[in-house]
Amino acid sequence: MKRLAIITARGGSKRIPRKNIKEFCGKPILAYSIEAALQSGIFDKVMVSTEDEEIAEVAKRYGAQIPFFRSQEASDDYATTNDVILEVLEEYGKRGETYDLACCIYPTAPFVTSDKLQGAVRALEGSDADTLIPVVAFSYPPQRAMIVKEGRLVFRCPEYLDSRSQDLEPQYHDVGQFYVFRTDAFKRNRKLMVGNILPWIVPELEVQDIDNQTDWQIAEMKYRLMNGAHGE
Repeated sequence: MKRLAIITARGGSKRIPRKNIKEFCGKPILAYSIEAALQSGIFDKVMVSTEDEEIAEVAKRYGAQIPFFRSQEASDDYATTNDVILEVLEEYGKRGETYDLACCIYPTAPFVTSDKLQGAVRALEGSDADTLIPVVAFSYPPQRAMIVKEGRLVFRCPEYLDSRSQDLEPQYHDVGQFYVFRTDAFKRNRKLMVGNILPWIVPELEVQDIDNQTDWQIAEMKYRLMNGAHGE
């Protein structure tokens, strides 16, 4: 099977300016995604989709390819990951290059490792699923969530009022790190989050949304803790 790694790194981050190349534990955060993909040894190509010259230079410095720049339509605040992936696959198609499987990796995903990518790709290829999505369990059961109505707390699902947490079915959410998918299924569905999806469960220590400076600092602490725990 031919496999492509697509790292999505636009330059227009608003909440954390220049987020995708900001230094994280000693090097640009984008470098972690590139290095994990390259070190996994399972991709025929590792490319970065960007419209930004500076991001492109950083990407090339760490070994990724920039075969073409992202269009303005796929670079604005309303463009989705699906839009970016579709553009990349179509652009490669124009060049006569097709891939059986692709992995979209976010540029702010320092918890992605070569081992995770290898395991995820093999898991998808060994299944009949269209897509593999890393997920993490909610740290507290959403069934026992409360909402505010007319200034007062009420249970959103009162039928679980007396349920013990350990008796409730675990629920999961997307960790926002990477997605592995069969390209033919993606071209049909034009979306990652539909179809036959295989879960890849990730420990909570290795998950962190990075939307503001506090998130960034927490992610660095988790990253150091994770690597310390692994003896690195």
